[in-house]
Amino acid sequence: MEFIAGLANGFMELFKAGAATFAAWVAGIIPLIVVLMTAVSAVIKLIGEERVHALAKQATKNIITRYTILPILAVLFLGNPMCYSFGRFVEPKHKPSFYDATVSFLHPVTGLFPHANGGELFVYMGIAAGITTLGLPLGELAVRYFLVGIVVIFIRGVVTEKIYASMKAKEEK
Repeated sequence: MEFIAGLANGFMELFKAGAATFAAWVAGIIPLIVVLMTAVSAVIKLIGEERVHALAKQATKNIITRYTILPILAVLFLGNPMCYSFGRFVEPKHKPSFYDATVSFLHPVTGLFPHANGGELFVYMGIAAGITTLGLPLGELAVRYFLVGIVVIFIRGVVTEKIYASMKAKEEK
């Protein structure tokens, strides 16, 4: 009987811990995300959507900006999942690579810009809790994630572009 009661109590404690985490997020991270989303929307409105689109189109012209600048702009301005809509500026042969680069940037951006992908925030906050427990600064972690993310998305974009071109050439034979 004590065993069953212990399981029941443990089960309830699990949900209490979840509720406490949720309450902390409602009081802390959710307002931050709402403010960041509002700020990004305001920046887009101030710059003008047509200028943002023109910049995105310009970024597709070379391989470096296509797999760095364009995914970064898409993720920062639109967030997940709308960031994939920037793929409309990319030639069809580059769309798979753009998608790969963009989806790969959704985690590294979270530390500096949590509005970009709320789903990845849970992963980042778990890592951040460990870093905080060790007494290390979160800012350095966020910047490192971001910079390494840029390198990774460029590599993934280029590699995926080469793989796609190879597969497409075999298909056309």
